[in-house]
Amino acid sequence: MVKLLTKEDIKRILQSRFENDECTRLNEIPKPSSLKDIGRASKRIADAMRNHERIAIVGDYDVDGVISSVILSQFFDDLGVDYSLIIPNRFTDGYGLNPDIVAKLDVHVIITVDNGISAIEAAQICKEQGIDLIITDHHSVPAVLPEAYAIVNPKQEDCAFPHCEICGAQVAWYLVAALKEELGVEYDLSSFLDLLCIAIMADMMELVGMNRVMVKKGIGELNRSKRAAFEAIRQYFGKATLEGDDISFLIAPLINSSGRMEDAIFSYEFLKSKDVNDALVKLDYIVSLNEARKEEERLLFEATLPYVKEAENIIVAWGEEWHEGIVGIVASRLSKRFKKPAIVFSIRDEKAKGSARGIGDVDILELIRSQEAILLGYGGHKGAAGVSIEIKHLEQFRINLEKASSQFTQEVLEADNDLLGEITADQIDFELLEILENQEPYGQKNPKPSFLLRNIAVKVDRLIGKDGQHLKLILQEGSVALEALFFNYDVKAKQGDRIDILFTVSRNDYRGLVTPQLLIKQILKKH
Repeated sequence: MVKLLTKEDIKRILQSRFENDECTRLNEIPKPSSLKDIGRASKRIADAMRNHERIAIVGDYDVDGVISSVILSQFFDDLGVDYSLIIPNRFTDGYGLNPDIVAKLDVHVIITVDNGISAIEAAQICKEQGIDLIITDHHSVPAVLPEAYAIVNPKQEDCAFPHCEICGAQVAWYLVAALKEELGVEYDLSSFLDLLCIAIMADMMELVGMNRVMVKKGIGELNRSKRAAFEAIRQYFGKATLEGDDISFLIAPLINSSGRMEDAIFSYEFLKSKDVNDALVKLDYIVSLNEARKEEERLLFEATLPYVKEAENIIVAWGEEWHEGIVGIVASRLSKRFKKPAIVFSIRDEKAKGSARGIGDVDILELIRSQEAILLGYGGHKGAAGVSIEIKHLEQFRINLEKASSQFTQEVLEADNDLLGEITADQIDFELLEILENQEPYGQKNPKPSFLLRNIAVKVDRLIGKDGQHLKLILQEGSVALEALFFNYDVKAKQGDRIDILFTVSRNDYRGLVTPQLLIKQILKKH
């Protein structure tokens, strides 16, 4: 039974999420020394800097990897260090450090950021060639570790760092902090908080404890930032201030789009722009890539629909040459639309590479792990994972997962940890908006609250968006009128209907007039 909430109930429930936070201020975050191997790593890099040895940074093509690369390279730039940088291309290089990338580098030291923890083969080649490999990463640690000079990863069993759920950019930032200490230089570490808050949110880290502190502080720094890229974003999109939702729905998808569609180096260079005009030119190109991404996503989503079977509790779809950069987003859309876990594969050269998304209380990584015997590789976490498999095993994989998922109950599939409770239309006002905004930023472990609103009348319905794929409604109860948006709607409501909806509340700032706006997640019932 969903409880009818008062505003006081809402405030109390949201505040209770942080009762056990041990870190509530920036000066309380753990020290770099608590990370295993960070002293060894920073000493070796500092020696290489002093001795003018050749250094390379190897990043990753997602937001976290790009920002990790920006943080470390910016530090090197500011100290006048010569270095090489490689961000692997998703389509030609694949993920992370590999033997082909090592072969391209004539260096003494390689530093990975946001990758490397599974680079067994590349690490062996580095060792044979006398290259000191320093791995900084945050992904799950495999049973066998690469033979590296140093590994800085909070998820290592014997690592004393108290918060293992931090992103790759935070690990890179901690390395910079250790290098600052090792070199005995003055350096403003807070200058990276504008970037860090984006990486933490984009990589879906838990927004409690130190992550929450860094994001809250970071959003403030983002709005004060003189970084040309962020001034360009504010200008381009006409944003006086940037909020947490702007990171999730605008900035992160933009930075991600170049790696998804072409090459992440475009986003890296954008973030490192020196002046606003240059940044605006680069941003314009990235925006065009993001628009192309949206179109690819629409087409691929339609291509996956025949794989959706009402009687099955999981969606497994695949196709020849499906866009590898888009399969994860499409899997996410499928899981949200049909309330089932989804895995979407792109087939190329007799292999299938896929992205998986969970739903409710389903642990998608455990589900994939159960098929380890027929997989080429996999990794991720409860809500999202990557997987690769030979195409000859695909059908068996699908059958096995369908059998495994047949035992999922509706409760498991539909568990909505975001649902706070039921409210009435007259409670949705500026005061409620303030209560909700006081508990930002929202994300993992602090999900944006969803509410249930029953039996409300639809007064106006209108299709919006280029292809009419979004629904705009005016809802009314008595004297209260509310604007609601339903992006990529799957159930249409029309004037005269009375409906039950599951929704979140966002800020609508129109010509200086701030009003609450409903973002519909689901139309649950038509009366």
